[in-house]
Amino acid sequence: RHQSPGPRRWPGPRRRDPGGQLTAGSPGLRNPTAGRNLVTAQTGPNGAPVHQILVEEPAAIAREIYLAITIDRVHRRPVMIASASGGVDIEETAASNPEAIATEAIDPVLGLMPFQIRRLTARLELDSALARSAAQVMTSMYRFFVEADCSLVEINPLVVTSDGNLLALDAKVNLEDDALFRHSDLKDLADPSQENELENRASDMDVAYVKLDGNVGCLVNGAGLAMATMDVIAARGTTAANFLDVGGGASVEKVADAVKIILDDSDVDRVLVNIFGGILRCDIAAEGIVKAYKEKGSRLPMVVRMLGTNVDQGKSTLRDSGLPVTPG
Repeated sequence: RHQSPGPRRWPGPRRRDPGGQLTAGSPGLRNPTAGRNLVTAQTGPNGAPVHQILVEEPAAIAREIYLAITIDRVHRRPVMIASASGGVDIEETAASNPEAIATEAIDPVLGLMPFQIRRLTARLELDSALARSAAQVMTSMYRFFVEADCSLVEINPLVVTSDGNLLALDAKVNLEDDALFRHSDLKDLADPSQENELENRASDMDVAYVKLDGNVGCLVNGAGLAMATMDVIAARGTTAANFLDVGGGASVEKVADAVKIILDDSDVDRVLVNIFGGILRCDIAAEGIVKAYKEKGSRLPMVVRMLGTNVDQGKSTLRDSGLPVTPG
């Protein structure tokens, strides 16, 4: 790749998927995308609405570098990651040639130290002038990482241009949700139109929900139980359509609304509910399930597994609901 027209702006699972960038003289620039949905392999079949267009001068790229700061859960501290092999193939590089990835664990009390920066810039094989520029970039990245309560700050690629300058062509920032109350200015940057509609609904309900690629809808209380349930689904040769933790203190209405999110997912052809009754009693969960199915008029098959507080009342609620129920 010899030039880049600017950042890859579209969310997606694979860095290679094209469609979010148009170069001068390409047919797309003669047919403006603003105000329309852009459909690419990254956005999915429904596409994403285009509200803004970023125009940038192409950069003549001599080298691509990868820089990132994230949280190392093993060492329980931030880690700076650097590689002289940046660009769209960084995941493949990390898998096939892990020696090409340099890391420095950062003491949160001391911060990113000068000797760590020197070791990283040496691994990037930069001359003295570019090493100084890269050091400034690393220092700024770490400062922002801490001040904005981030879980990830990534520049990929940070390029060396043909005239010998450093230029960040793309950047990604993940903010820690639990710290957003301290950053209203950053929270206001969120554009719900670019997110999954079902995830937006769940967020408004304060329900932990992540849309996945499978066909088995899941409703569970507790994140650990939810992940274990997804493992069981995978072990049976199927895949989960979502992660959904309805939480411990959910009401009948909240459970019903969570079930409706699953029922509204066109990818779901069956549902698994796994409830361990504690703070969320089994009878409350059962009432929510019945309420959702009756209000939606759904006939989607569901398997319900309950254990714990008021489990007998919960099973009775399901049996007496008037819905077609087969006791297990």
